[in-house]
Amino acid sequence: MLVVTLGAAVGVIPFGPLRFGAAGALFVGLALGAVSPALGDGLALVSTLGLALFVYTVGVAAGETFFADLRRQLPLMVLGVATVAAVAALAGLVGSWLGLGTGMVAGLLAGALTSTPALAAATAATGSPDAAVGYALGYPVGVVLAIVVVALVVSRSWPGRADPTPASADGIVAESVHVERATSPRAVPGWSDEAIKMSYLVRDGRTRVLAPGEDLQAGDQVLVVGAPSAVEAATAHLGHRLSRELTDDRGAVDFTRFVVSSPAVAGRTVAQLNLPGRHGAVITRVRRGDADLLARDDLVLQLGDRVLAVAPQEELDDLSALLGNSERRVSEVDALALGLGLVLGLLVGAVAVPLPGGAAFSLGSAAGPLVVGMALGAIHRTGPLIWAMPLTVNLTIRQVGLLLFLATVGLSSGPKFAEQALTATGLRAGLLAAAIVLASAAAFLAGARALGLSAPRAAGGFAGYVGQPAILAFASSRVSDSRVDAGYAALFALGIIAKIVAVQVMGAVG
Repeated sequence: MLVVTLGAAVGVIPFGPLRFGAAGALFVGLALGAVSPALGDGLALVSTLGLALFVYTVGVAAGETFFADLRRQLPLMVLGVATVAAVAALAGLVGSWLGLGTGMVAGLLAGALTSTPALAAATAATGSPDAAVGYALGYPVGVVLAIVVVALVVSRSWPGRADPTPASADGIVAESVHVERATSPRAVPGWSDEAIKMSYLVRDGRTRVLAPGEDLQAGDQVLVVGAPSAVEAATAHLGHRLSRELTDDRGAVDFTRFVVSSPAVAGRTVAQLNLPGRHGAVITRVRRGDADLLARDDLVLQLGDRVLAVAPQEELDDLSALLGNSERRVSEVDALALGLGLVLGLLVGAVAVPLPGGAAFSLGSAAGPLVVGMALGAIHRTGPLIWAMPLTVNLTIRQVGLLLFLATVGLSSGPKFAEQALTATGLRAGLLAAAIVLASAAAFLAGARALGLSAPRAAGGFAGYVGQPAILAFASSRVSDSRVDAGYAALFALGIIAKIVAVQVMGAVG
C-alpha cells in the first residue's frame, strides 16, 4: 500500500501535458523493489486479483459501445488488429537483430502500446522477468510519442468521405418553437430517426406534455430538443423560434433530473419504461458521466444515469419513486454480480486451446475477464442480476485494481530493472519502443485516411489502439468531437485483446 500511495502521488506530477497516472505505482514499485528484492515475494495472488478487477470493469464499460458500433466501425477495428500484428512481427525481427530476448521484446511491445493486461500475458507467456523491465522502459516512450502524434493529427481536416461530421458534435440544445401550420410529428425532420425529441406543448393557453403520435396544430408552441443542426431543421419546418422559453413556466409541467438507482429500471430501454403512457411524461436527455445523450427509445439506462424528464407536476413524485433517485444506492457495489462476472471471466481465461506444435493458447487472467465483461456489459442484465455498474463505481474499482497490479509488478521486477535500465540494453530497448510507436502511427493513420475516416476519429482510434486514457484526454482537450470518443471505444478493448494475443504468440514462437 505504500507503493500504491507513493505511486499515486508520482502519477499526478505533470510532465508538460503528460501525467503517468496509475503507472506511477509501477515506477515506485520498481525503485523500491530494486532496493529490497524481498518486497516482491509472494504477491502473485494480489497481482492476479488487481488485473482481473481492472480488465473486467473495462470490459463491462466498453461492451455496449463495442457491440453496438461493431458493423459501422468494423473497418477501423480490422485496421487496428492488422496494425498490432504487423508491428508485433516488426518488433520481433528488430528485437532479435538488437540482441534483445523474447521476454524483453514482448514487454516492450506491451509498454510502448501501454497495455497493462498485455504485460501480464507477456510475463505468463515468456516466463521472464524481463517482460516487466521492457514494459517499464517502453511505457513512458509510448505515452509521450503517442501524445505528440495525436497533437499533430487530431485538428487536421483531411477528406473524410466515409466519416461526415456527426449531428451531435455540438452537443444538445432546446428551442421553443411556434408552429405555423398543422403537421404530423412524423413529417418533422429528425423525428422519425430520433434526432430530435419534443416535450412541452402549449395549446390554447394550456401547457402539457406532447403525447406520442399527437399531431401539431397551427398556433401550438412546442419545445424541440436535439443537436443544433437537427433542431434548426425541425424549427424551419414547424415555424419560427419564440422569444420566450416554454420552460420558464413550471406551473402545470416541470422538468427535473433524476438519478437512475432502481434495479428494476437499470438495463431497460427508454421505450420499455413507457413513461408517456404511464405518467404522461417524456425523457429528453440522459447524462452519463460527462456525456449528454439524447434519450432515444433504444437507449439502455444504466445505474447512475441522470435522466432529464418532463412531466406533469403531480407525476414527479411517482417518477422519482420509479427511477430510484438515490445517490447512495448508485455508490454501492452489487457484490453478487461482480463476483459472478469475475468467476466466469477467470474460468474462461483458464480454458487452454491446443495449438500446432504442442503449444497451447488461453486468454488467461488478462483477457478472460475482459471478454466476459464485454459480453455481460452488452447484455446489461440477466433476470435480477444487473451486470453494468454505475460509472463512478466502475472507475473506482478499475483504478484500485490497476494500482494493485502495477505496484506488485513493479516490486517483483525491480531488481531486474535496476540491472538493465542504464545500460546499452536499456538504450536499445528505448529505441525499439520508439520504433514500435512510430511504426504503429504511420501504419494506422495512413490506413485510416485510406479508409476515408476523419482525422478526429483516426486520432481517437489511435488513442484506443495505444490504450492510454491520458492520450484520449489530451485529444478531447484539443477538439470537441464525438468521433474522438467513438474511435477510442471501438479499439480500446479490441486493442487489448489483440496485444494479449500478439505477446502470447511471441512467447510461443520464442
